Amino acid sequence: MLRSVCRVGGVFLKHSKWNPSIEWMPLTQQRWSSGLPMNTVVLFVPQQEAWVIERMGKYHRILEPGLNFLIPLLDRIKYVQSLKEIVINVPEQSAVTHDNVTLQIDGVLYLRIMDPFKASYGVEDPEYAVTQLAQTTMRSELGKLSLDKVFRERESLNANIVAAINQAADFWGIRCLRYEIKDIHVPPKVKDAMQMQVEAERKKRATVLESEGHREAAINVAEGKKQAQILASEALKMEQINQAAGEANAVLAKAKAKAEAIRLLSEALTKQNGNAAASLTVAEQYVAAFSKLAKESNTILLPAGTGDVTSMVAQAMGIYGNLTNKIPQKTKVEHTEDNTSPEIVTFGQAETERPVSS
Repeated sequence: MLRSVCRVGGVFLKHSKWNPSIEWMPLTQQRWSSGLPMNTVVLFVPQQEAWVIERMGKYHRILEPGLNFLIPLLDRIKYVQSLKEIVINVPEQSAVTHDNVTLQIDGVLYLRIMDPFKASYGVEDPEYAVTQLAQTTMRSELGKLSLDKVFRERESLNANIVAAINQAADFWGIRCLRYEIKDIHVPPKVKDAMQMQVEAERKKRATVLESEGHREAAINVAEGKKQAQILASEALKMEQINQAAGEANAVLAKAKAKAEAIRLLSEALTKQNGNAAASLTVAEQYVAAFSKLAKESNTILLPAGTGDVTSMVAQAMGIYGNLTNKIPQKTKVEHTEDNTSPEIVTFGQAETERPVSS
């Protein structure tokens, strides 16, 4: 019995998909009048659909998905609402930006019916109402932005449009999930100006980068020269320090060697035949100096007795004797064995005086 009723209901439902008597009605009204299922007492509601039932012309209830029973003649299926996410194309429209540039913009709207009762009785055509609201909101939001900000702030623009749509569509039982701008058409002249601006900006960046490269290169060259001069001055400083240290060490070594030579010479002179050795040395130096005359200069001043080597040696020894006589004398007091009187010994003279003890 139940199977027969369901079969009959399916036949009625199949034949009720199109009603020729409503061909004269507008498209927005045909959407809700055509394709409505008939009351076959036993109805099967598909998943993600909400059937709005009126009893004697007044809202009665909403059928849940699955098996449902209705009273013939009294109950009527007035609206069928889809609870799935709906995608609506927003037609292209003109909008003027804050800097008076006319744009052609279209978009895509994603919405879902949250309350079938409000979507059925709150507005005549929910989808058409939301589409018109999206267009007006988009024009209003674009009027707040300049042309450059429209391309940079598309995400914030979409978010603002969604918030404005949800604020008004809440009374219709519809929630806007997303709004995306598909395409933005710019006038040809504005597009050419934007292209020229982009090219000028790129040339500016290239010039700035090139100047930055030249500046960095000049800085690097200057830093290299500075470091080179610093290293050269440090090297010259170290060279001068090392040279001065070497000269000081050489002078000190020469002084020590000369002091040692003088000491050895003084010791040699105090020995037997020391004066003869000194005379021989002076004679050798005189002969060596005389052999170098007239080699370095054409003007020569010679003493009177140049050829008399003996007189020159005697003169040199006389100078040496005078110098030794002018050396300050050092005395040394020595006590005798009987401690009667001191013995004074004088150094620096040819003879020593020893007083006779009393």
